[in-house]
Amino acid sequence: MGQPVRDYLLTLCITAAVTYLLTGPVRKFAIAAGAMPEIRARDVHREPTPRLGGIAMFFGLCAGLLVADHLDRLNSVFALSNEPRALLSGAALIWLIGVLDDKFEIDALIKLGGQMIAAGVMVMQGLTILWLPIPGIGTVGLTQWQGTLLTVALVVLTINAVNFVDGLDGLAAGMVCIASAAFFLYAYRIWFGYGIEAAAPATLFAAVLMGMCLGFLPHNMHPARIFMGDSGSMLIGLVLAASAISITGQVDPDALKIFEGSTRQATHAALPVFIPLLLPLTVIAIPMADLVLAIVRRTWNGQSPFAADRGHLHHRLLEIGHSHSRAVFIMYFWSALIAFGALTYSVHSASMWIMLPIVTLSAVGLVLLLLPRFRPRAPRWAESFVPPRYRRRKAAPPADLGAASATAGDAGDADADGARGTEEPVRVPAGVNGATAIGARSHLLERRKAGTPG
Repeated sequence: MGQPVRDYLLTLCITAAVTYLLTGPVRKFAIAAGAMPEIRARDVHREPTPRLGGIAMFFGLCAGLLVADHLDRLNSVFALSNEPRALLSGAALIWLIGVLDDKFEIDALIKLGGQMIAAGVMVMQGLTILWLPIPGIGTVGLTQWQGTLLTVALVVLTINAVNFVDGLDGLAAGMVCIASAAFFLYAYRIWFGYGIEAAAPATLFAAVLMGMCLGFLPHNMHPARIFMGDSGSMLIGLVLAASAISITGQVDPDALKIFEGSTRQATHAALPVFIPLLLPLTVIAIPMADLVLAIVRRTWNGQSPFAADRGHLHHRLLEIGHSHSRAVFIMYFWSALIAFGALTYSVHSASMWIMLPIVTLSAVGLVLLLLPRFRPRAPRWAESFVPPRYRRRKAAPPADLGAASATAGDAGDADADGARGTEEPVRVPAGVNGATAIGARSHLLERRKAGTPG
């Protein structure tokens, strides 16, 4: 089994290297091509930042599939299945639509239509859901129309979920990388643990997707030098959906040998396998939750579901006081907890001790979420080791009336500026990009209204 792992690692490294090396030239091309939109009222980054990072990611995908086709242990994936070619066809189409949107800002309905066409192209070449495992019933075969509609819906939902979460530097690439890592481990176990060759394409797709994200992240971490744009976010969303569809549509549950004994026993034994198959989007549960909440919120307010707003989960984290980097890592934390928690349960569902660390880590995550709301003051002896916001306020030394007046005036100006406190200046997070480039600029607006130089 060591040889396939080395082949996957080689494919991952080649994909990451090509993506990383091409991102720099793509950035220069984006600047020359004018793919640097002016900062809009809903943006929070202070300087125009080039998009089109999806160009480098797409060529990284092509390089990864090309290398895998020439490796002895992975060549069988291309010989026995048409799914890699189906993925490449759909990816090329969705990538082209994303490039046009990054440059010309095409209509949201046109993008939605392009997403459905890209999913249809993959379905026509065999990358589709053929059956669904239902606990207590078994395998339920789908008609051609049912499989097509379900496949298209899954692809569109995943693409838009990733696109919605692409709002902070490194957020979308990091979360998808975490999701693809969990999915790779699951698909690899199905392939080599149960000896099912049909899981090989999904394993390859997950490895290539990890390489795309890892190669782009060094350029996209805060402060980002380039954004992936819709050309990148829709691309990685489609690849992630293709991985889930491949393993759901081609792996026969009877080959897993889990339907033994009574119906109740078979259902209990199959449950850990059904969880990743029926709910592949659990690996991106956070983006999906953000997508659903955004649609409900905008519809409730009488807006279009495609209208941009500043109510996404990552923007809420910024509003309650988290820094840009901390908000991103909190989202990483929750994505990893959900993805690897589902993966661990699918392997050892009978071990109840798994729930204890999951519950403990969930409590830690809640504390991290609420940390800006509660600012404990460190003791005097530890103040030099903690950030300024956790230090006790020192009493102001006696001063003359003029100094006191000046201090009061400064405090009044600070309040007028809308600062969140007197301990640190207002900092506007940078790096929000793409269709979800929405964030609070109220501090700058209020600053200008108050007459302070901006």
